[in-house]
Amino acid sequence: MTGKTHITGGIAASLAFAQVSHYEPAILLIGGVAGALIPDICHGSSKIGRSLPILSKLISTLFGHRTFTHSLLFLILMTALFQAVLPNEALAMGVLVGMISHIVLDMATKRGVKLLFPLRVTVRLPLTTSTGSFAEHLVFAALSVLSVYFGYNLFNFS
Repeated sequence: MTGKTHITGGIAASLAFAQVSHYEPAILLIGGVAGALIPDICHGSSKIGRSLPILSKLISTLFGHRTFTHSLLFLILMTALFQAVLPNEALAMGVLVGMISHIVLDMATKRGVKLLFPLRVTVRLPLTTSTGSFAEHLVFAALSVLSVYFGYNLFNFS
């Protein structure tokens, strides 16, 4: 999936999570957008990879793309790290929700992810698409609609 689809997925997921949690929606939203970009640190031409090129190159060299940073192990380690260093629990939860949305969206691609890293098993959803395809544009549109829906429900001031 492209960066814009991941960002929109992070927005939709964090706003959906805000519907069922006690966390501040605006803080979840900020974390969700950031988290939606983090797993692609392993890809040098991603938004986050271009922002942190040395770290991106190091992770890519050590693990490759869609392996460690797209795994349950990475989520567990990042959960421990975020709980230790992030000053706000809502922000930490938003980042994790965004990361999960990213991984799920990449599971909908033909390449899938190494969700059970270090095992070499590739995990995909039953229906897959290619990055940048028409189907991805439909996913982007659906996530945009969901973002508006969940956002309206949360921030409806009337």
